Amino acid sequence: MKSLWDPIKTGYLRLIEPVADYLVRRRVNPNVITTIGTACTVAAAVTYAFGHISIGGWILGLTALFDVLDGIVARRTGRETKFGAFYDSSLDRVSDGMVLAGLAVFYATDTPRHSVQMVIICQLAIIGTFLTSYTRARAEALGIDAKVGMIQRVERVVLLSAPQAFFGLAFNGLVLGIIVSLLAVTSWITAVQRIAFVHAATTPKAVRREPLADLSSQTTAAPDGAPAAVHAPSPRP
Repeated sequence: MKSLWDPIKTGYLRLIEPVADYLVRRRVNPNVITTIGTACTVAAAVTYAFGHISIGGWILGLTALFDVLDGIVARRTGRETKFGAFYDSSLDRVSDGMVLAGLAVFYATDTPRHSVQMVIICQLAIIGTFLTSYTRARAEALGIDAKVGMIQRVERVVLLSAPQAFFGLAFNGLVLGIIVSLLAVTSWITAVQRIAFVHAATTPKAVRREPLADLSSQTTAAPDGAPAAVHAPSPRP
């Protein structure tokens, strides 16, 4: 069954195909693409921190291009390596943390929209985002593909970029607050779903207990090494 994101992904891949072809012809190192993408994400985070939410959303939206291109170029040029996968995953965590940290700084310092509650929500979102990534990585180390749950990284990037790019601080920042809160909640739900998935995959099925034998056929040892006595049922009166 196709998800709502499948047509969007297909269209996006067709859109960036010329860019991917150009990078493949130039034999650009995939790790360089990953690094540039992370630098753009950090720039978006700083932009968020200074309160330029709409501009930050557009900058962050561009980083999705690099997230896809590094993998495509690596596969087409035969440069898929274990270090490349490790490097990409590590910088993804930097990107996730920096964007939410930038929003936390915005809520902590922007006087008109200063909100301790939103700073806390941003921190919870950071922890939840890291936890969703860690649970999947740890599951893969156990040989389990735990790519399950309510929200994946693609959805997180979209939630942190598209609404901000189009709405900015519309409705006195209500849209931004809802998006950050939604991200925090769904990240924690996803983490719990992955924990439950791994628990189910690693816990053996309960062994059915054999029915107890009739007590009349059992014997018990007598004290002091005496011969075992057979417990027969008492006669009915």
